[in-house]
Amino acid sequence: MTKHQVTSKAVINDNHSELLENISSELKNIQLESYQFSLKPSPSITPGDMFELAKLTQQYINNPQIDGIVITHGTDTLEESAYFLDLYLDTKKPVVFTGSMRNFSELGFDGLSNLVSSIYVAASPESIKKGVLIVMNDEINAAAEVTKSHTLALDTFKSMEFGPIGIVEQTNVLYYRETHYPQTILAPDRIETNVEIVKVYSGSSSLILNLLIDHGVKGIILEALGRGNVPPMMLPGITRAIEQNIPVLITSRCPKGRVLDSYGYEGGGHHLRQLGVIFTENLNSQKARIRLMLTLGLTSDVSKIKNYFS
Repeated sequence: MTKHQVTSKAVINDNHSELLENISSELKNIQLESYQFSLKPSPSITPGDMFELAKLTQQYINNPQIDGIVITHGTDTLEESAYFLDLYLDTKKPVVFTGSMRNFSELGFDGLSNLVSSIYVAASPESIKKGVLIVMNDEINAAAEVTKSHTLALDTFKSMEFGPIGIVEQTNVLYYRETHYPQTILAPDRIETNVEIVKVYSGSSSLILNLLIDHGVKGIILEALGRGNVPPMMLPGITRAIEQNIPVLITSRCPKGRVLDSYGYEGGGHHLRQLGVIFTENLNSQKARIRLMLTLGLTSDVSKIKNYFS
């Protein structure tokens, strides 16, 4: 926690009591209970932190006095934490993540309105069985579908493929559709954090893949080209990883569309599937990494891991 620091830049400060005091008059017939989990900025949040947050949230879910949960989180890694909890938690109760794109000292601070909207969503009976949600800018998005799309815009969180599942209109919570992804519960006793993402680009070689293998990586996510293709120079590294029973997963660097084994040329998706690469369909690379970390906590058998991504 940083206090009494004169600066024009955003710093972390504990003001959750002030926020709750400011919104209490807006919330009718909703009783609030607060708990401070961390004051870390979101780039400092680790998968281990997400694991602890998931276990803590499950404890609150198990409390019959709690009807819904709202988690405030920095926006940089918010989608990863939300997706982690979406995979881990087995609950009908609403769990809602929110944040703000403008800090407390800026004109037009959006944190208060986002927090109020999130509480309405968490308190709504319509939010039951919706999985983990993200509420920002009065839009409701599913954790499995949403991503941060803009560095500054207030409507940065977008479900690129399908759009929001609902909106908040003053005190009304309105849903338009169900989520696209069926929920899969992955609740291991441990997670494997040694999973890395490699972005694929024109002329990519096996250098980074071999470096990761030499350092004992347990899983690799390839953010591949287009439909799920890589340059031929990456094939020796991919083959070496698979031969060492390291799961290699394919996502796309495109913000929309799924990966598929459409191309049969060297390095094409069909070739990669024949080598044993696992396709992740619509997941982006950061979400595929979260899913693989949880899956590796359950099994290291590559044939079983494939089932968690089909």
